[in-house]
Order: sequence, then C-alpha cells, then structure tokens
Amino acid sequence: MAEETPKPLDDSEMKALWDELAGRGKQRPQAGAEELSPRTDAQWKAVFFENMQSRALILQNTKVGRLHKNKEQQEKAAKKVPPDGLSREWFDEEAMTLEARAYLLDKLLPTLVPGVEKLLKVAERKKVLEAEAEKEEPSKFDPINFLGEYLMRRNPAYESGETTDPYLRGIKAVTEELKAQVPETTPHKLAQMKMLVKEKRQQRDQVEEIKKCVKAMRKEALAVQFREWTQDTSSQIPLGLVQSALRSFLDIATLPIGTTEGIYARPVEAIATLELKVNEEEFAEHVFSYIKNFTSDMFQELLKHLFQCANDARGILTHDRWRQTFLQLFLDCDHGKVGILDRKRVLTLLENFYSNCSEPAKKRLRNPTRWPVIELDDIDLLEFWGQLEDETSLSQQSSLLYKTAHLGLSAEAIVLNQVLKDILSEDALAVPDAGDTEVPLAVSPEADVLEQQVSSAGETITAIQTTVSGEEAAEGQKEEDPTPFAGPSPAIEDSFIEAMKVGLDAWEGDGNVKPEGPAATSEEEAAVKGPAATSAEEAAVIATVLEQASKENDLGPDKQRSLERPDIAAKTSTAEPVSSLGEETPVPDQDTGAEAGHEHLEESTEDQPAVDTGEPPATAAMEGQVSVLSSLPSWKPSKSAEKAPQLIWGLPWSGDLETADLTFKYSDYGKEVREDWNSENTRFTGLRMNMLEIQCRGPPSSTSAFDKNSLNPPQFVQLMETFVGEEISQPEMKRLVKFMKQGYVLLEKEKISQMERIRHEAFLVRQQLLLSALFEKWDNEGSGFLDMEEVDAVLGTFKEGMEQEALEKAKLQLPIPQQHPSGVVKLTKRVFQTYIELVISEFTGNEDEILDNVVEFLMTAVEKTLMEQLRGSARRKWLHGIQHTAKTNGGSIEPVYQAVFKALARDADAHGDSKKISAYIALLEYNILFPVRGDVLLRYVACTEDDIQYVLNQSLYMDMKGVSFAAALEDKPIHVPRVQLHGNIHFWNCDRPEQERKGSFLVIPLEDIRRKVFGILGLDTLRDQNEQTIFVPHEIRFYQGIAKAFSVAYHHIRTLDSVKQIIITAMEWLSTRAPSLHTITAYFMEPGKGRIHDYTLRQVMTTNQKGHMETFPHPAPVLSRSDNIFRDYLFKCIDCAEVLNVCVYEDHHIAVPLRDPAGYAMVVLDINIGQRQKLPSCEHKDLQKMLKMVQAAICEILKEESGSLEPYYALEAEYVGDWRRGGVLFYRFILQDLQNCIWNLDPENSFNEIRSYEEPPVLVHKILKCVLLILYPQWAGTEEVENWKYCIQNIDKELIENICYFDPTAAYVQIRSEVVYRCLQGIQRTAIWKLGSAPVEYLYNWTLTCLSLIDLAKTLRCSQTTPSQSYGLLLLSPIQSKTASNSSEYNQTTNFI
Repeated sequence: MAEETPKPLDDSEMKALWDELAGRGKQRPQAGAEELSPRTDAQWKAVFFENMQSRALILQNTKVGRLHKNKEQQEKAAKKVPPDGLSREWFDEEAMTLEARAYLLDKLLPTLVPGVEKLLKVAERKKVLEAEAEKEEPSKFDPINFLGEYLMRRNPAYESGETTDPYLRGIKAVTEELKAQVPETTPHKLAQMKMLVKEKRQQRDQVEEIKKCVKAMRKEALAVQFREWTQDTSSQIPLGLVQSALRSFLDIATLPIGTTEGIYARPVEAIATLELKVNEEEFAEHVFSYIKNFTSDMFQELLKHLFQCANDARGILTHDRWRQTFLQLFLDCDHGKVGILDRKRVLTLLENFYSNCSEPAKKRLRNPTRWPVIELDDIDLLEFWGQLEDETSLSQQSSLLYKTAHLGLSAEAIVLNQVLKDILSEDALAVPDAGDTEVPLAVSPEADVLEQQVSSAGETITAIQTTVSGEEAAEGQKEEDPTPFAGPSPAIEDSFIEAMKVGLDAWEGDGNVKPEGPAATSEEEAAVKGPAATSAEEAAVIATVLEQASKENDLGPDKQRSLERPDIAAKTSTAEPVSSLGEETPVPDQDTGAEAGHEHLEESTEDQPAVDTGEPPATAAMEGQVSVLSSLPSWKPSKSAEKAPQLIWGLPWSGDLETADLTFKYSDYGKEVREDWNSENTRFTGLRMNMLEIQCRGPPSSTSAFDKNSLNPPQFVQLMETFVGEEISQPEMKRLVKFMKQGYVLLEKEKISQMERIRHEAFLVRQQLLLSALFEKWDNEGSGFLDMEEVDAVLGTFKEGMEQEALEKAKLQLPIPQQHPSGVVKLTKRVFQTYIELVISEFTGNEDEILDNVVEFLMTAVEKTLMEQLRGSARRKWLHGIQHTAKTNGGSIEPVYQAVFKALARDADAHGDSKKISAYIALLEYNILFPVRGDVLLRYVACTEDDIQYVLNQSLYMDMKGVSFAAALEDKPIHVPRVQLHGNIHFWNCDRPEQERKGSFLVIPLEDIRRKVFGILGLDTLRDQNEQTIFVPHEIRFYQGIAKAFSVAYHHIRTLDSVKQIIITAMEWLSTRAPSLHTITAYFMEPGKGRIHDYTLRQVMTTNQKGHMETFPHPAPVLSRSDNIFRDYLFKCIDCAEVLNVCVYEDHHIAVPLRDPAGYAMVVLDINIGQRQKLPSCEHKDLQKMLKMVQAAICEILKEESGSLEPYYALEAEYVGDWRRGGVLFYRFILQDLQNCIWNLDPENSFNEIRSYEEPPVLVHKILKCVLLILYPQWAGTEEVENWKYCIQNIDKELIENICYFDPTAAYVQIRSEVVYRCLQGIQRTAIWKLGSAPVEYLYNWTLTCLSLIDLAKTLRCSQTTPSQSYGLLLLSPIQSKTASNSSEYNQTTNFI
C-alpha cells in the first residue's frame, strides 16, 4: 500500500516547533547585548522557518509511514486469524469484581495465560502429568521455575511488537471493553464519548433520512402546486412571478416579530424581467432552495400563499388581456393621433353604456357617476356630506368568494357550469332595458328563435340562483354585517328543495346523461349565478328545468341537438367559448366534438390533485360539491387533448405581460415637442448640454399628470379597467368596445382645437426648456439667481436698443419682489422665465421666431470658457445631488447635511485650490429660556467632522459677538477676508491660540421661497495653513447656490413632515368611523437618479383595524417595481395618478393617489377593506370625505411651500406654523365644508322634521345639546339644553351664523370637552346614518370636528410653552428682512419646523 503524502505543517504548528527548538538552543544573552530590530528578527524567523520546513516534513513522513505500516500488519493478521471466541468468557459486567478483572486482564492474564499454556505443553511433552507409578524415576521439571522464567522473559514492559495469538487478541479486546465499564476512568469517559458520538451520528443519519423524505414530499407538493399556475405555451412560468410570491410571503406570513427577514435559506433576489422561465421540476427545486428550513406549519402556510398568488397571477394575465383591448380601443378612438382623448366625453359614453345595461350587468360594472370613476371634487358638496340614502353596503356575492370557489372546482363541475352558457349569455344580451339604445351584437336568426323559446326557462333559473346566492351571502356575512338579511320565503325554499331532489334523481337514474355546452365557461353566467350556481344540486336543477322547458316549448330535433352538442351550440351562439375569470379551461378542437372536450376536462382534473391550502369554510363547502360531482359519468383521456394549452379569454398565454411597460411606452405618446436643439446644426449649441442635463433631471418618464379634461393612453386604460370591475364577461367586453368605438366621434372643429392645444403645450414645454437652459448658462456657478440690472443691460442692446419700449412694458407687468435691504433685485429661475416671456409677448411677429432670436441673443451675450463650463456642470451636478438626497431618504435631514458638506469638500478640492474648509449650519429659534439675551437665537445643528466637539448644538445669542445675525438681518452674504483683523468674530474653539486664528470667514443667509431668512450657512478656512485662504467671487456664488439647494431640500423635508401629519390625522379620524377597514398603508414616491430611472415607493406608515398607528423609522422599507409583481398596482396608481381597485391575497384593495398641484401623484394610500367587495355606505362616504380633505390639505401645503399661494390662516391654531399645522389643516377643511353645508340650510324649513318631535330620539336631543354646549358652555346643566322645548327654540338663523363663524381653536373659547364627550356617549355612527336626516348629520360631524380641534389646540399651546431640546428643527422663526427704512421686524407666524 502506497504511503500517503503527509499534510504540511501550518503556520501555527511551525511556530510552535520553532519556539521549542529555539528554546533548547537558546543561551542567556550577555549583559548589554543589543536586541535585534523587529525587521531583522522577522527576516531571521523567515529564513529559519524555510530551513526547518523540509526537515519537519521528513520527520513527519517517517512517523506517519511507520504508523501506517503497523496498522496494515494488524489488519492483515486480523483477517488471516480472527480472535478466539473463548476470550469472551472473561467478560462480565458485575460491578463488584469489575475493576479487579479489568486489572488482571490488562496486567497479568495477557502474559500468564500464554505462560500456563506453554507450561502445559512442555509438561505434556515431558510427560510430567503421567502417574507416578508408571514413572521410572522422578521428573526434574519444575513448573514453578518454568512459569517464572517465562513471565520474566515475556515482561510486557520490555516486549515489543504485536502478538499474533488469536486468544490474546480476544483478551485485549475484552480488556478494552471492561476498562470502558470501570467508572471514573479515562477509558470509561472515552467510551461514553464514543457512545455519545455514535448516538449523535445515528440521530443525524435519521434526521438526514427524514429530511430527504420531507424534501421529496415537499418537492412533490410544490410540483403539484406548480400546476395551479397559468403556464405559457411551453408549459413554463416566469421566474419573476415565483420570486414575487416568495417576497410577498414575508409581508403576510404570521410569524414572530423580527423573524421574517431570516426565514428563507438565502436572500430573495428581485427579477425585473419575465423572460426567465422555469418548468415544473425547476420550480420545485428553486422554491425548495429557499424554504428548506421551514417548519410544517410554515410550509402549509406557504402553499396556501402560493395558491393565492397563482390565483392573483391569473387575474393579472386576464387584466393584461383587457388592457391590451383598451389600449387598442384608445388608438382607434384617437383619430388625429394627438395622444389624448376627451375625459368628459369618455365618461359620458360610459354613463350611457351603464344606464343601458341590464341589472345583472350593472352589478358587475362600476357606476361611472360615482367615485372612483369620477373625481371626489366633481361630487356636489351637499350630496357629498348629506346624501344618506341606504345603498347596498355589500354586493349580492363577494367576487373573492366567487373566484375562490370557481378556481377549486373539478372538471365535471366546470362542465356542469357550462351547460347553459350560450343560452343565458345571449338571453341577457337579447333582453336589454327599455331605454337601451345600444347597437346589439350580430346574432343569427336561429339563435334569436332559440333565445325566445328558452327565455322563460332562463328567468326561472335566474330566480333560483338569486335565492341560493342570497342565502349563502347572508350566512357568510352574518357576523360582519350588522344589518339583518331578509331570506327567501318558506314556499320558495320548499319548491327549491323539491326541484333539487328531482334534479338529483334524474342524474342518478339516467347514466347516459352528459353535461352539455362548450368546453369554456361563460363568465357572464358564472358572475350572475355566483358560488351557489357551481354546486351539483343547482346543476341538476338547471338540467331539470331545461328538460321541462324544452318539452313545453316543443323544440325541434335540430334545435335539441344544438343543445346537446357543444359544437352546434357554439355555432348558434355569437359568444365565443372563453374561460372564466382567473380559470384557464382548455377549449377542445372543433373536430373532436363534445367527447374530446370532456376527455380533456377529466385529464386536467387528474393532473391537478388537491392541495391542502387551509381555505375558509367556503372551501369546505366547495369540496363537498366536488365530492358530489365525482359520482357523475366520467370520460377517458384523449391523446389529442393531452397538450392543450391553458387559455386566457380563449387565447394561449405567450409568457409575457404585453402592457407591463405601458406607462413607459405611451407616457410621451402624441407629444409634439420640437427637439431641433438636440442636433449638431442647432442654433443653440451653447445650450445643448444644459438642456440635456435639465431633461435628465426631470420627473420619472413613467408618470403622468392628472388632467380633468383629457386622458393619455395609460390613464384611459386604467379608467376603463376601473369601470369594468372584476367580473365582466367577454360578450360584455365586446359590446363595450364596440359602443365606445361608435360613440366617440369628434367634430372637425373639436379636432382642430385639440391640435392647437397640443401644439401650444409643445411650444410651452420647449420654451420652458430653452429659458431654463439659458438661465443656467448665465448662472454658471449655480447661485440660483441673477442680477436684474445685468439682465436689463444686455436686453437693452437687443436690436440695437430699438425694443426698449417693449422692455419697459414687460417690466411693468413683472411682479418684481419688494425692495430688499441689500438693494439687489434677484431674479430666480421662475421670475427670469416670466420676465423673458413678457418681453417676447411685447414683441411683434411670429412667437416661435421671436423666442429663438431672443434666446440666441442672450446665449451669445455670455461667453464662458471651456474650463468655466466644466466647472459649472460639475457644480450643478453637486447641487442637484443635495436636492435629490432630500427626496430619496424618507424625510431624514441627516443625509442632507452630509450631502452639503460633501459638495463643499469636493468643490474645495477641485476648484478652490484644495482649501481646508470648516462648514456649519445654524437655524433660527425662539429664545424661550433666556429672552433677555434676544428674541431669537442661532442653534448650530450640523457641522463638519473636525468641529463637532466645539460647534454642534451650540447657541449663538444676539448679545454675543459675531456677524451671523447681521447677515441674517440684512439678508446678504458677509465675507470677512481676515478674521484676525475684524474684532467682532466669535470663536467657538477657545483652545486655538491667538496666532493661529487666521483665515477667511463667510456667512450666507438661508432663505425660503419668499426670501425670509430661517438660518445661516457658515464657512471658514481657519484650519488651512496656506497663505491664500480668501474666498474668491466664483466660490462665494457657488456657496450661495449651496445655501439655496439646502433651503429647497430643507423645506421639502418640512413639507413631507406636514404631509405625514395630515395623513396621520386623517387615518386617526377614519379609524374611529370605519371599523370595517383592515389596514391603510401610505407609500411616498421617491424619484430615481434621473428621468430614465424608475422611481421607488417608501412605506412610511400603516394603521390596522384597531386604529393602531405604526410609523416606520428611518430608513423605512423601500419597494421597487421589480420586487413584487403583485404590488404592481401601487406603481400603476402613481403612473396614472388615478384610483385603482384590485384583489390581492384574497383581500380587496383600493389604491388612492395623493397628487401635487401639477397633477402628479406623490403619495399612494393602499386601503385594504378585507374580503368585502365594498364598504358599508356610511363608511364608504366617510372614506371619500377623508380622501377629499387630505387631498385639499396637501395641495394647500404644497402651494404655500412653492410660493404660488400665500399662507392663509382661517383658524387660530394654524399660526403654529410648523409641521403640526397639517393636522389642523385637515380638520379646518372638514369644518369649512360643514359650515358651508349648514349655511345653505333654511332655518325655517330644513329643521321642520326636528321641530316636529314631541319626544325626539335620544341621539337627536344629544346632538343638539352638544352643539349648544359648544357655542354656549355656560348653559351646561340648565333648562336651555336639558329641556327639548327650549332646545328647539334656539334653532334659528342666529344659531346657523354662530356655527359658521365659530373658531374652536380660539384662545377665548373655554369649553369643557369632557362634558360634551359625556353627552355624546352611546351615539353610534350607524344610527346617525340610518336616521336619514341631513341637518342631524351636519351637526353631528360639526360637533366631533370642533371637539377634535379643541383638543388639538390645547396640545399645541402646551408644546409652545415647552423649550425644544432637539437639533433646532422645531419652532423655527425666520426673520423678516428689513425694509428700506432699516427697520427690522420678526415674522412670528411663518416658517416653523
């Protein structure tokens, strides 16, 4: 046997060997001997290790070889002669003699037994054992001496080599076993360890075996689950769907807190494409690689979730097919290819179509005159707050339950569900309402006769179905819906039971009866019938009624055959065989007939075994239906149907979502924007790079702004998808498309007007782009403003000064800012654009040509070198990075500080001669603790790293030395070139010596959009030891741009805080009024790095059904489009800025966008209403109120922050001025709406019903009492409020006026809220709604709103008297710039944060 190559010694072993050898030969160093340097010592050790390595390896090889050789000899001997079995007689586990026997076997017997054996052999050979009488002479053999000599010669201490005696080898083995039994000994401990290791190994092997079995079972279960997914023509599914399902499981899994992140064996990667596909085996292997560590419960929960995702995926594919149809409809209606359709005309057509539909069809569609099809602003105010008619709170059947039951049916049940597909669907189409003016689909004469003959049967079936579905809906909603459900009469129930018995007897008695109808299911029939129609009993009833109807109407043999054979039935019907919503039922070939269709249906049932998904009781009932249907006749599978593809609305799936990138493809469709500037021969070569940068910095290309008058392709598709709901059938879809095509007609005048509008918008876009690029070219350093005198001086030379009069006219129309203390009129980008537009409007001639001439003239008037252009481009990039950081960090201010200091450091290195700059930001605050030192102070909230211990959180008071307050009061930068010569500089670092206090100091005021100062940006070069430390002009202008960029970012974060406060307040308000809501989650849109990059959604806050609010701290979770395809509806909502209704994970969701004033969605609210398809009426109205108030409050906040709207304070509590004003603003809009509604009431007639009560309802008296207690708190406990007669005497015009002018947050209001709350106890929201009185509804909502505002005002007053200990981001007070008379005035009411 070849010797194995020994393993080389590692570093630790070599070091230990070296230390041992060095220690042996080491001599005591002589006194005064010089130690080796570390470098020399390291070199000597390296040489020593290198030399010793080979010698150590040789020794190691020799020893290992010797051990291997001995081991081989032992193994050969054991194979040649096995151990003697007699040695086992020495083995005994008796505890008393165990230790002695072990000792004897170990020390004595291995030598004594061979000696005795040798002695006996010698004695036998010498015949010592023979009888003494037979011996001639006595033997001289002494056995004692012989044995002693033998023992001495065979002393184990001097015996070398292994014995080959089988008996001795057996004794040795027995000895080892006995030693292992002696307690408290090393062999015993070693044996226990070996036994433990053996048990562990056995357990591990058993676990591995169990894991293998579990792995095989789980893979088999996953393979079965794979068949639930809709597969493409190659029997594969996209890997992106699988990854989305796995990722979404983390969101809904009921797992302990903190364990959701690590439940998978490896991270779940996001796949942004559907091109990667997996088959059944790959699917099982891929999913198992993530869930190999799952428990059984978690795996069962995952299987259920995958089943739900498969269901949702089918819905996504169906909706994708609808969206393709709607997109083609848009292109057909857009005759002029302008890229927009008239929104009002589209809504009018939808309203006409809806009004002409039958009642069952209306239940499947959404009313186009109500939200969410129309906007909340389009609803009349009185109708919005006072319409109290009792609408149907829940639909007759839940679309979710319908989808779940339908998806779980067997093939036989699906066949039974298709019996009357064509008859019922065409019957529904052939009997429209009396006012139906639609163009019906083309139907053959034979089909018309057939429909008339079976109309009575169809009506009977529909009545039975409505009864059954109503009963099931009542049972399923008994616990949720407080409104009692009036069930069917006993007569109807008895007739239904008898009919059901007759139907079942017919099915059992006639074994040749086969289900009839085509192989696809009519969605319209399934939607009308609901879950109950899919049961075997109802199928039997349908068959019985059909049989009776055919006999009564005496159908001819040809027509009866058309009912029996699905191929003939399909020919006589205009409705094509299609699959039901979310169910891909294969359609048989025309040649194979009905038999082939039945064969394929049975095969599909066998290929999809049942999986325990833990469904609700509705699923158990569904399983009972399947078991009943299993006794029906079956058909053998056919080879022709084995590979039939799964169908989506009658067509196989290609494996891709055709409309997934709809918003990217058609966001700019029809926009005629001239891009002649983006070429080599353009007139604006100097602006080309600037224009490219501006376009890249624009909003995401996938988003569209909402417009009440027009619809672009994505918005039209989404509007149509919202209108059709979830259960529309293919015939209805065809009717809708045909109706829209024929109805959308534009007059020639309208087409021309539309084209002119598009061209004008294109001109404005191009004009804004040119002027923005021109502004950036002039403002090369990025300061954010231009000097108006400089601009006027250049414009005065246009056409050699011949247009001076036009310039003066334009200047008179320009809203020039108020005279500033600095004496400089600054033109921001927006003001500059307005100025140039006014100048162009005053010139005569073609507007396009004049614009090009003026822009070209101003472009050539400013010449920049290549170095200056590169410097300006880099600085604009850094400035944009500061603003972009504020938009993509979830509202955190710390990353903005870091971005500011990073931009300053980069510019100092690149364009500032590598200066060492110290920077810091200070914000103004009210001085509450020490008012004698000044009304305000500057608190330093951020600084560079080297100055943290000296500057951060320091406060600069007005009575201290420094120029910072001077810069803030005068609102202009102050530059101190040499601080050592100034004498009025405050040094925070007192440890710095006087001779080192050299350098430059620059203070730049931080201004808001209205040029009101709220802080300062300070920079100095005291740490720079170079001689040239003075800030040059281009650096100062760039630092001004830094201050402006920080101001924009700072106010953006402050605006986000206000928006969050609005949403939080709205959620709290709604949670007390809509208990049926499950969750509301708010996502904020964060743009990508550029226009071509997609945006992300940041989950900011969520509330559950109990009203518990959870706000996610920074960094909050971020969701991208590719993370989860089942959350794509959130991105569609942002893209189109329209409301979406979807069903995801068995829950209905409403995605509502919150738009900015420009119409772009900035926030999306994901409202989960559970398994209800619709909320109760009162809760649905309250939801609409909340959304309308939130949208109005957000728009006002954004307009104020952008400068387009001056702050308007209607309530005293709004003067708080910081982010908390958002909560007040929400209640203010509610209060104003209610006051307007109450103001429109007639004091004489509107309250007649209330006055007519002799003994009023308790809640009416309580509400009126609360109103009077709020207005007149001194009446508490008096007859004025306790006596009903006195109460109704106070209902007059004066009361209405007092209500409409009342400010509950005013300081003079002294109301005891607990008294009013005590009076409101016991009043239920539903009771107010059921009362049906609009005045009572107004007063009740007004009372609650006033109480909320009173409590909120108290909280704000308490917080104002408490000093803030934060980073100075609270209670900021910008200082009003000084007027021309040098008088300073502090603005006490604006710009808090």
